[in-house]
Amino acid sequence: MTQSKLPAGLHPDTLAIRAAAERSQYGENSEALYLTSGYVQPTAEAAARRFAGEEEGFTYGRYGNPTVSSFEQRLASMEGTEAAMSTASGMSAILMMCMGLLQSGDHVVCSQSMFGSTIKLIGSDLAKFGVLSTFVPQTDVDAWRAAVRPNTKLLFAETPTNPLTEVCDIAALADIAHKAGALLAVDNCFATPALQRPVEMGADIIMHSGTKFLDGQGRVMAGALCASQQMVTEKFLPILKSGGMTLAPFNAWVVLKGLETLGIRMKAQSAQALALAEWLEHHPAVDRVFYPGLQSHPQHRLAMAQQSRLGGAVLSFSVKAADPEAARKRAFHVLDSMQVLSLATNLGDTKTMCAHPASTSHGRMTEAQRQAAGIGQGLVRVAVGLEHIEDIKTDLARGLDTLS
Repeated sequence: MTQSKLPAGLHPDTLAIRAAAERSQYGENSEALYLTSGYVQPTAEAAARRFAGEEEGFTYGRYGNPTVSSFEQRLASMEGTEAAMSTASGMSAILMMCMGLLQSGDHVVCSQSMFGSTIKLIGSDLAKFGVLSTFVPQTDVDAWRAAVRPNTKLLFAETPTNPLTEVCDIAALADIAHKAGALLAVDNCFATPALQRPVEMGADIIMHSGTKFLDGQGRVMAGALCASQQMVTEKFLPILKSGGMTLAPFNAWVVLKGLETLGIRMKAQSAQALALAEWLEHHPAVDRVFYPGLQSHPQHRLAMAQQSRLGGAVLSFSVKAADPEAARKRAFHVLDSMQVLSLATNLGDTKTMCAHPASTSHGRMTEAQRQAAGIGQGLVRVAVGLEHIEDIKTDLARGLDTLS
């Protein structure tokens, strides 16, 4: 669908508000929500050309929608890519990427610190179809280089990672991938284009779970891949048409409007997260805090260079404990003592959400996989929202202050 005409060089914050499909004949200022599964064609010949991809035009709801197109155009503009393809969820975006780019016998190199469902999908589910994978330490560039094989087609990193906020050197991984004739995909869910644009550092594909910060209020599921127009058209669109990972128009409209406040939310929530991380570092019941904005973070300097000098809105901390069983009990005590914050596994909301990764988001991983990824039983993840910072501290202190 034709994009609205905007001058070149606009800031991403402006693109987040203005980039979209052209207005309809009614001249709406807020982008329209088109709820339809089918489209009336002007002629049979035009319908044939559109279904064959020879002419621009909508044909069927599974293949495209004006509202969905607006979301895709806005996100691509913000990420600095030529195009984007939306999906029903972040995980369906990863599945689309793998199905569009890989076949039996191909090899993928991934961070061992990635989201648990990503590790399960690539390491187990796709392995049944002959896709090979190697998982390496997120921050060890030499390990990434050593893992590359002649049949390596894709390097896939998440930065910062969930939940330990490890940061990878995007430019270094892009160099490794391109020298091997492979592609680099980056999960930009935590930083978002408001803080980080991986394509500017050499990444080929940017993956998003729009369910998180892009929506910003925990309302709908959504996902997307940002890449070149050729890759979107030739690799991802055919998978969408046959696989049906289609984003619903209503969900696209919600995330489209969420993008308009992404920049101010990410700045405010990053400031909140830094204040909370600094407070947690000095709490006697806390063993360690994981947050890129802290100078104690191993990749602090790299994170500040890649992420517009902001640490993002997600942090994790581990409670002090003598053994894993005690750590789990103490972490559960902190979570069960909360009276204001949400015990929930989503993130990116204006409401602060806390979770126990080892038993939830990373619960399907083996214990060996969790240990390799550094996911201990005493780890608590906090997705910081917009409540007053003192109320967030007080609610966590209910549990932390009463650990015996």
